[in-house]
Amino acid sequence: MKIHSVEIRFSQLFFLAIYYGLLRYLPSHTSPVLGKTSTFLRYRCCTHIFKQCGKHVNVERKANFGSGRNIVIGDNSSIGINACMPSNTIIGENVMMGPNCFILGRNHAFDRTDIPMIQQGYFPDQQTIIGNDVWIGRDVLMTPGRTISDGTIVAAGCVLTKDFAPYSIVGGNPSKLIRMRK
Repeated sequence: MKIHSVEIRFSQLFFLAIYYGLLRYLPSHTSPVLGKTSTFLRYRCCTHIFKQCGKHVNVERKANFGSGRNIVIGDNSSIGINACMPSNTIIGENVMMGPNCFILGRNHAFDRTDIPMIQQGYFPDQQTIIGNDVWIGRDVLMTPGRTISDGTIVAAGCVLTKDFAPYSIVGGNPSKLIRMRK
């Protein structure tokens, strides 16, 4: 049993090395030269890294997902160019993510004033969950532990600091409800 577990870890490490060493630098899906091939290679590699990887998933160039070991991503979803997320993120089906999206997994502890913040460590890791049929615009920053409900649109440049109801359109810094889609 341990041998099987070691093989899985070695396999994931192998594909992580291929992804971070080469595939993440290949052209984006829109590139006329190697675009489709790059997308296919990154997808095939991530099926061996992620906990669950749906069909027709697009992991764009320079996406950073840590070890990716606990990432779940549904069918027809994408991780944007230069996106950065913790390795325990859950992404639903039909999710569009723009470039330069950052999902934070934890924050520095700062509760005590008698100790410098740099020495206080971190709050526990929090998981971000992105529902189905979500559109996340360019340059979005999500604070730790966000749940983005089904059908939500997160406007470009938004700093997402709280959760919103399904089918919300949110934007701004800090995030606020712009209107409902339904």
